[in-house]
Amino acid sequence: MNSTKIPLDLILERLAQDAEKAQQRVSKASDVLLGELNYELASTPYEIVYSEDRVRVKHYFRNENVENPLKAPLLVVYALINRETMLDLQPDRSVVKTFLDGGIDLYMVDWGYPKRKDRFQTIDDHVNGYMNNIVDFLRQKHNIRKINLMGICMGGTFCVMYSALHPEKIKNLITTVTPTNFDTDKGLLHVWMKDIDVDRMVRTFGNIPGDLMNFGFLLLNPARLMIDKYVGFIENMDNKDFVENFVRMERWIFDSPDVPGETFRQFVEDCYQKNLLIQNKMFLGGRRVDLRNLTMPLLNFFGEYDHLVPPPACDRLSAAVGSKDVEDVCLETGHIGIYVSSRFQRLFAPKIVRWLKERDAQETPLTKLQRSNPPAASPPKKKPAAKRKRVAISKNPKAPRKSPTKTKSAKKSPVRKGKLTLIEKIAQAI
Repeated sequence: MNSTKIPLDLILERLAQDAEKAQQRVSKASDVLLGELNYELASTPYEIVYSEDRVRVKHYFRNENVENPLKAPLLVVYALINRETMLDLQPDRSVVKTFLDGGIDLYMVDWGYPKRKDRFQTIDDHVNGYMNNIVDFLRQKHNIRKINLMGICMGGTFCVMYSALHPEKIKNLITTVTPTNFDTDKGLLHVWMKDIDVDRMVRTFGNIPGDLMNFGFLLLNPARLMIDKYVGFIENMDNKDFVENFVRMERWIFDSPDVPGETFRQFVEDCYQKNLLIQNKMFLGGRRVDLRNLTMPLLNFFGEYDHLVPPPACDRLSAAVGSKDVEDVCLETGHIGIYVSSRFQRLFAPKIVRWLKERDAQETPLTKLQRSNPPAASPPKKKPAAKRKRVAISKNPKAPRKSPTKTKSAKKSPVRKGKLTLIEKIAQAI
């Protein structure tokens, strides 16, 4: 009987090679981690053109050599949670830079960091207070009746509310990963919020701490967000570009302002628990938020694999508004991947630039009376059924696009096979 011989020489040779490679990786990683790293966020130049309390408005410097710049400016409203710097994470993954290169005159709201005195600020204070003041400032600055408005996540919900209350001031509306229908159990966050004791939280904390909310978001996907991404970091810590991108993302994730207590309470109660917005039953400042007042063109983005704001929380908006020009765009990614994934940089921001340019007619100047006393919103009128279309955009930019269909749900494409970078995995997860 022949005995099997174990090739000890080959095993020892392989171990020696692996040990040598590991030593080289550790040495290179040491040089990277101890060397100079560029992890700055929001490097695109801007100026502060408006400030009120803690709120500021950034105006980005546009390249004056851009051909066919848009006539109407674009105001971007981010959520109260995390920071708007995510749109300018790094030069090669910057929504801001793409907008500027496309000829958009870009303004962005910086909500700042709420203090104890801000605890009693409501959604009405943000929508009919800060946002309305900012919009009027831009209308007067550019001498136009309407501006373009874009909202992100909770900021998009604010933009929907604002546009329904002040439709005469908004030319085009863009919503991205924006929750408007909260009656869904597709996301764990929606399940939690239905039973959360929001009164106790506000009594305990006043303003809801950003660190507490970040911890809650991590618990939504702990394996990926608290284990997998750091394992991936160790595997790539000898790659300087990877390390810089990783640190940028971590800085953004943990730069979390608190949320004013009363705003948090109202958002949870009226939206997550009562689902008033999509039913046209929500009131701000004594006025009903009627989504049928949204008669301006609407472009609605959402993520197929977004676990914070799943598609059922976004895709009912287009059928609830009064606009004839409505388009849903479903991207096969997560909540943040739409903005920071290099793959979707070629799909998301350029699509917005094209869409706005197609609707960029010359605006009528403000009259002296309108500058001092803007007109009130007109009551909703019955309009013919809108022609709506939904477009599902694949992760492969060269893939053929499916023909849009009327009000039909976008067909879900299978999960992409292939290896993603860790930054893109993190972006998909959050």
